Amino acid sequence: MTTSIKRMRLPGWAKLLTAVVVLIVVLLAALRLLLLGGLDDVFGTEEHDRSGPTLLKSIQDMSRYDAASGNFQVVVDLEKDAKYLPDAIRGTRTLYVGAGTVDAYVDLGEVGENDVKVDKDRTTATINLPHAKLGTPALDTEHSYAVSKQRGLLDRLGDMFSDNPNSEQAVQKLAVKHIGDAAKESRLTDRAESNTTDMLEGLLKSLGFKEVKVTFSS
Repeated sequence: MTTSIKRMRLPGWAKLLTAVVVLIVVLLAALRLLLLGGLDDVFGTEEHDRSGPTLLKSIQDMSRYDAASGNFQVVVDLEKDAKYLPDAIRGTRTLYVGAGTVDAYVDLGEVGENDVKVDKDRTTATINLPHAKLGTPALDTEHSYAVSKQRGLLDRLGDMFSDNPNSEQAVQKLAVKHIGDAAKESRLTDRAESNTTDMLEGLLKSLGFKEVKVTFSS
């Protein structure tokens, strides 16, 4: 005796209804993840630092005393024109605000044995130091920015095929130069020598010296 079992087939409208229900469930689940911030975990990006170990190349003993630091700001207006072409075709003009610092220091490593004299009672000390010098200007890129950039058509096309479009190296280099020139015209080295004198006087008097004389010579 054989028994035949007929499989029940869903009508077309039932299949359509099932697909709609599944789609609604998926959309509701996605909406819930979006509201709860879960999509960042699903589709978010991860950052992996695969940098190699930092290698110590060299060690230098520092003998200079940084006695003063000046903060400078300059507005650089750099324009480059072509001789026989209008600015709209070939030429650039960049307005850049550069902020940077310059340190003034006294190199204590240049002090010799004859530059330090102490009397027999160890109450008077005379120290001869080299004049203060200016360090290398350092541009603060976080507080420096381009106000405006104007480029000709050919320059814009060139930036499209360049590995470093809209490079600001030229204006940054010019900003560093102007900051260094301003530091030379300031009294930053005088301030450094005054601060160095105060530091040495306070240090030696705390060691028992009653009179401390600090001089500067080239």
